[in-house]
Amino acid sequence: MKFVTIAVIAALILSMLWLILALWLASFIMTGQRQTLDEAMKWQSERYDTSFYDSLDHTDYTVASYDGYELHVRLLRCPEHSGKYVIISHGYTDNRIGSLKYAKLYLSLGYSCVIYDLRGHGLNESTFTTYGIREGQDVAALVKDTRARYDDIVKLGLHGESLGAASTVTSLRYKPEVDFVVADCGFSDILNVLEEGYRNAGAPVFLLNVADFGAKLRYHYALKDMRPIDSLDDNTIPVLFIHGADDSFILPKNSEDMAGRTKGYSELHFIEGAGHAESILIKPDEYGAIVSAYLARINCQ
Repeated sequence: MKFVTIAVIAALILSMLWLILALWLASFIMTGQRQTLDEAMKWQSERYDTSFYDSLDHTDYTVASYDGYELHVRLLRCPEHSGKYVIISHGYTDNRIGSLKYAKLYLSLGYSCVIYDLRGHGLNESTFTTYGIREGQDVAALVKDTRARYDDIVKLGLHGESLGAASTVTSLRYKPEVDFVVADCGFSDILNVLEEGYRNAGAPVFLLNVADFGAKLRYHYALKDMRPIDSLDDNTIPVLFIHGADDSFILPKNSEDMAGRTKGYSELHFIEGAGHAESILIKPDEYGAIVSAYLARINCQ
């Protein structure tokens, strides 16, 4: 009887440790440390000239998303007032300031830029990340708000980096009223990114099953359901996929797979020598030429 009691206690302890591990892994994956606006500006300014930002006419406001969650938004008005707009989504742990390197390009092309803090980032209320599920609905809500807020729109597009690209691609399942999409270094599904990271770190991949259980238990979202690629099967909005050829964090195959999956027109470009989210920093002229030529081909230039 004594041995049975010890075995039961041991089983309970192991179960508790397994549960703690599952919840911790889920929290680690879905609630990474976010940058402040000042930290993001410092990082950006050390890598390219951000002085253009200081003199821009801008307007700050908030947008209530599909569930009432408030997104902090800033419009950077193009001096030309051309009626062309683009909504730019930044990457994981970054904030709206991380979108400035793309805003600089679009402003030169005559586009006003809607930059914002993704859910749980920047000035927004702290919350967990669902790698496109909720964030894609936020993008769709921003499209609706932008259409309603600005009555001079002649073209409206979406541009996203990393998590922002995944969120942008996921938004396509909601048929947003946009003319084009640019997805830079996005992931087709989050599990393949996590698997690669675990392998590189020498950690057992089976821990992702534990993390998935913890995510469902703690946040009510499964990691295996975070699949932007599934939003592309009936998509007819043109998509430009760009990926750093040397990206070892989100492998270029993610963009390749998504380009092959979308129903409508797509382009796929790899930037040689660029790692994750580095393409526009490593080769800004080539990047600008690719985006400009794409927009011209789809009559959005």
